[in-house]
Amino acid sequence: MQVDGESPLFVISIAAELAGMHPQTLRQYDRMGLVSPKRTAGKSRRYSMRDVAQLREIQQLSSEGVSLEGIRRVLGLENEVSELRGRVRELERALADEMLNRPGRRVFAAGSAGEVVSLRTGTRVRRENAVVVWRPLERD
Repeated sequence: MQVDGESPLFVISIAAELAGMHPQTLRQYDRMGLVSPKRTAGKSRRYSMRDVAQLREIQQLSSEGVSLEGIRRVLGLENEVSELRGRVRELERALADEMLNRPGRRVFAAGSAGEVVSLRTGTRVRRENAVVVWRPLERD
């Protein structure tokens, strides 16, 4: 079994102690949907380290005067941001894989007049060897 921040490890009494709360408060938060621990086959609650961290955050927000409805909204938005960040990472990986594995991907270079020139992979820009002499303009 691999243990990570999402692994349901703690019974309610231990989770309450780790969060500095009464077990009844954890039951109330579970009923309200603020923190929803996993359940065993016997329906007892098992809290993860992420759940404990969320309980601590609830306690912090509550001590700062945020209502339970406000806390629910904050936690919902934080969870949404976390999910979106994960999705962005997935899409970035997929894009990087696509760019690396795409045959004939395009390469760009600067032309002699400063324009953007599209090149095929493996080709080089031809350099011009012309000599340009610069003379200042004569003013009248």
